[in-house]
Formats: sequence, structure tokens, C-alpha cells
Amino acid sequence: MELYFPLMAKSTPLVEIQRANGAELCEESGWILASHFGAPLEEYQAVRSGVAILDMCHYTALHLTGPDRVSYLQGMVSNDVKGLTPGTGLYAAVLDVNGKILADLRVLCTEASFMLLLWEPLKQKVITHLNRYLVADDVEIRDDDGRCGMISLQGPKARSLLGAVALANELPSQMHSHRLLRIGEREIRVIRSTHTGEEGFDLLTEIQDLTPVVEEMEKAGAGFSLRWAGLHAQELLRVEAGLPRYGVDMDEETLFLETGLDHAVSFHKGCYLGQEVVERVRSRGHVNRKLVGIVLEGENAACHGDKISSEGKEIGKVTSSVVSPALKRPIALGYVHRDYLQPGTRISIERNGELLAGAIAPLPFYPTSP
Repeated sequence: MELYFPLMAKSTPLVEIQRANGAELCEESGWILASHFGAPLEEYQAVRSGVAILDMCHYTALHLTGPDRVSYLQGMVSNDVKGLTPGTGLYAAVLDVNGKILADLRVLCTEASFMLLLWEPLKQKVITHLNRYLVADDVEIRDDDGRCGMISLQGPKARSLLGAVALANELPSQMHSHRLLRIGEREIRVIRSTHTGEEGFDLLTEIQDLTPVVEEMEKAGAGFSLRWAGLHAQELLRVEAGLPRYGVDMDEETLFLETGLDHAVSFHKGCYLGQEVVERVRSRGHVNRKLVGIVLEGENAACHGDKISSEGKEIGKVTSSVVSPALKRPIALGYVHRDYLQPGTRISIERNGELLAGAIAPLPFYPTSP
């Protein structure tokens, strides 16, 4: 059966390779991507025990250059970029004046620029926001504009496979650290990253080099039982790892400290946009609600937006839910009131007129690699 997608949807440049690997395509957030490759649970297991390729072409890069780029970006994101040196990076958020999340992103420091890696649907909003506060600073913001593409190797064998293909003895070891390597004649930027809770590396390269790089990976990957992993498997892995996703678990109505992503905030660097609210929340000692894990009884997962209750009182809502292959039971992420954050607290979730019993659980659900 031929599938039809919205005319404005963007297609991954890897679509033909993915079709050759049995991809079932779907449209998500304006992108045509692989939902699965015929066996989502086998794709999931490849990441947990071996290595898999993830298509990350729905991410993009912005480049900040100019002599004022450090001081400017320091005032625009939640984390401390002043301490970055070439080859290092960090995770951060762009906040509005009320401390709510406009976007999350990674900041990579190079010799002459900052590279911001972010979800492509957020790109224009971030560019508009950054330009609004770019007044007297000598900074240029350049849009990658589809010139590069990105894949990710995820799993305990990712390092071995990448080292074999790139003939590299040293790969980035710290999270968000990065370096330029060569695969054949092609230069790639390798970034230590996880999207699954397992060790992983993102590979960013010129768009015309992306397919040859993937072909090299597939060729060498035969000895590592390499598989493609689609969105279905990625969602299982992400939720088990307790990794919130923008547009699903957080958005413009979310205070950043509600997400529990405290490692993306510097409480010592001084003034930045949204800092006043962040500091007020920190000095108060708590947020009114927080993202938590939930383990459910029975066989059915919850859905985004389902109400969470305790002793008949509504205390929050579900944001993500899957049936966990690792735990062999449904799990969920959701925001609950601060009085119900203690692991073990009994809750129920309203789903299609029925109540799903469960309990608050610590995150992550699945032990993650460092």
C-alpha cells in the first residue's frame, strides 16, 4: 500500500537506505521518519546489548561566531558556557523571562564558534528569540539550513564499531565532548551522546557525505550485528532511561526545574534570561510539581494527558507511557504535585473510564551507562 504524507513534511535524506532495510515510514512533527524496521523489540534489544543506528536528521545546527559570542550566549542559556574549551560541550535550555522552556539543546565549543544542536522544529523559534536579544553584541548567528545530516550509534558496542570504522584510538569520553575524525576521505564530527541511556555517539557530517558514511557503518557493522532502530524502539529506550522530550514531556508552559534536569542549569554563573525565576524557585527549595516515574499494574500503557490521582484527588498528568521490555510492565513519565513525589506513593491513572493502579518510581527505570 502506498503511503501519502503531508506535502510540507520534510524527508530524511536516508529514506532510501531505510526503505532498503525494511523501514515502515511515518510522519512526526513535520518529518517523514522510520517508525520501525519490522521488529521494534529486536531493534530495542540491539541498543541494549549491541549497537544500532538512529536517524537524527530531524536535528539541526546553529553556529554562533564573533568576538562577543561567549558573553552573549552566557546570557541566553541556562548552563555555564564560559568554562567550555574547544572539544567540550554541555546540555542547556533556552528560557523565556518567566523561566519556562523555549527549547533544550546541546552547546558544542569549537576553536572559533559555538555550535547549537537542537530539534529542527524548534529552530526558527530559537533563531527569532536569539536575534531579539542580539543588540550591540558582535555575534553572527548562522543557520546550518540542511547542509549537514546526523546519525547516532547507540549501544554497548557503539564505541568498538566507531573505532573500527574511523580507525580511531581515542573517541570522546565525556558527555557532549566531540572531535573531528575521518571515515575514509570524509570528515565527521563525533559527539559523545546518549538518546537511549546506553553509551552512544552522534555523527555529524556534510549532507552529501551522509549516505557514504552510513554505508561504511553498515559494511563494518555486519561483524557487530548492527541494526537500524526506528522511532518505536527509540521511544521505549527513552522512557526507560527517564529522558524527557521537548514537545511531549516539556514545553513553553514548563518551568525548567520541574523537569529534574538540574545538570543543565548553573546556579552560580550569574545573570541570564529566566535566571531570576530559576533562582527564586531554588531559594524556595521546591517546585510545585515535578516530573516523576510511574510503574503501572496490568498490561496497558497510559496516554499523554491522562489524569493522575491519589486517594481520589487529581495530582498531575501523564506525559509519556510505554510497556517496558526491561521491566515487563507499563511505565510512565508524568508531572505530579510536590506532596506526592516520594517513591512508592500509590497513584491511579484515569484511562478511558478505567483506573490504572500504579506507584511513583525513581528515575531512570533502567540502569543507564555513564
